[in-house]
Amino acid sequence: MDSTAARRLVLVVDDDALLREFLGEVLRHAGYDTLDAGSSAQALRAIGERGCDVALAMLDIGLPGMSGLELARLLREETDIPFMFLSANEDAASAREAADAGAVGYVVKPVDAARLLAAFEAALARGDDIRRLRRSEAGLSSALAAGRETSIAVGVLMARFHIGRQLAFDVLRDHARAQRRKLGEVAEQVLAAEETLNAVHAALAERMRSR
Repeated sequence: MDSTAARRLVLVVDDDALLREFLGEVLRHAGYDTLDAGSSAQALRAIGERGCDVALAMLDIGLPGMSGLELARLLREETDIPFMFLSANEDAASAREAADAGAVGYVVKPVDAARLLAAFEAALARGDDIRRLRRSEAGLSSALAAGRETSIAVGVLMARFHIGRQLAFDVLRDHARAQRRKLGEVAEQVLAAEETLNAVHAALAERMRSR
């Protein structure tokens, strides 16, 4: 286990206090920190307090009240916390249901320490991969949006000042550098100014027609 593992926090959610104690002991011995909860409600409170620190949630499917599957759907929709399931059912339908919910791992009870840790670390690695992919996709989406805005702003400058595309881009880029701002931010400013000018022009034209 590398030194970073000790700083990783795992949320263990199961209504069996003895099992929670066993899971926590195995994980802490392996170098992880743990939070535990006996119900979905307790888990949600823990996530509200320390959700940004949780590397992985280990959920019992058969929780009383809000089930582990329902809790997992909330985690998937409202957080970026990856989760794996613990289940007393070893049938294919239960495993498929867990996969459909977005689980990165599935362990059938009862489970020994070695098998649990192997499944946990595989799930943690997969969860890390998914988080990295989501961050990359978000970054790519932002870059594409900024690229579209920059292209439109360049077109605005070309039309307004009757200059070529390269010159328009160079002016936009140089202005961004001089202001120590991102190119996309300056492009947004140009577009906002153009919208304002168009609105003022339309208002002026309307007033002239009403005379």
